[in-house]
Amino acid sequence: MIRNIFFFLFFYLGIIVISILFIPTLLFPKKSVHFGGRLMGIWTGICLKFFLKVEIIIKGLENIPKDKKYFVVCSHQSMFETFYLQTIFDSSVFILKKELMKIPLFGSYLKKMGCVSIDRDKISKENLGFKGLVEKVLNDKRNTLIIFPQGTRKDYKDRSKFKKGFVRIYNEFQINCLPIAINSGKTWPKSSSLKNNQSITISILKTFKPGQNSEQFSYEVENSIYKELDLIN
Repeated sequence: MIRNIFFFLFFYLGIIVISILFIPTLLFPKKSVHFGGRLMGIWTGICLKFFLKVEIIIKGLENIPKDKKYFVVCSHQSMFETFYLQTIFDSSVFILKKELMKIPLFGSYLKKMGCVSIDRDKISKENLGFKGLVEKVLNDKRNTLIIFPQGTRKDYKDRSKFKKGFVRIYNEFQINCLPIAINSGKTWPKSSSLKNNQSITISILKTFKPGQNSEQFSYEVENSIYKELDLIN
């Protein structure tokens, strides 16, 4: 319990300090804001390692395409992946729930980064403009688009069906898909205390190339991520 208190105290304090220090970057090119996001990811790792003795393991870096455009489909179990993936991918741009854009200051950073917001519960003008927003992100070669097809943070044992937004991106833009499995929920559960002396594994899987049948692609991506989670949990 004491370790949890110290973790959250220093974690949120660091995030707040970085957010305040980087306010001027909202007036600069967005790469400055992305650097702030990267610092938040690094700080997340430092706090986990120092206060909770959590080991962070990264597998499959060799699977990241070097010279081809791709987007990332990732499991979502905690806040960890939202912060830490920014240390792996340059200029990370997330597809996320609309509510996050309304958080003071933090939402301003997300907008500056070019993040795509959606209303998960209904069809809205923003959702109908989804293709155009995603296309804008993908047209910038520096960006790495990241989507969490589970829709929200899930328990590490959850195996519910993926939402189909990632399939739409794959079909509309004929782009490579890079699946990632992260078992952060065992260490950082959504609604309970963090666990000490654990490990978080980030497993970067093999890329799916464009051209597959939609249903087959959807099944194989979902199956590959859940199968990997079963192995690393």
